[in-house]
Amino acid sequence: MANTPQAKKRIRRNARRTDVNTSRISRIRSFIKKVEVAIESGDKEVAAAALKAAQPEIMRGVSKGVLNKNMASRKFSRLNKRVVALG
Repeated sequence: MANTPQAKKRIRRNARRTDVNTSRISRIRSFIKKVEVAIESGDKEVAAAALKAAQPEIMRGVSKGVLNKNMASRKFSRLNKRVVALG
């Protein structure tokens, strides 16, 4: 259990950061899901638009520290590859 004021403050701060980061990750997953749904429907224009909207969200997650840079790049690359393959 936290005894010092500093440790108590860290617990409060960590709880706030966890809530913020959880919502950020959820938002990013929603954008990715929109791209995947558009790919499944086979509509290239909608999929490309969804991918264009998702890319800044993914990179914002990287800059905020909730996603790993390489993982985000890999995710974006694979989604882009699937959108281009729709033809």
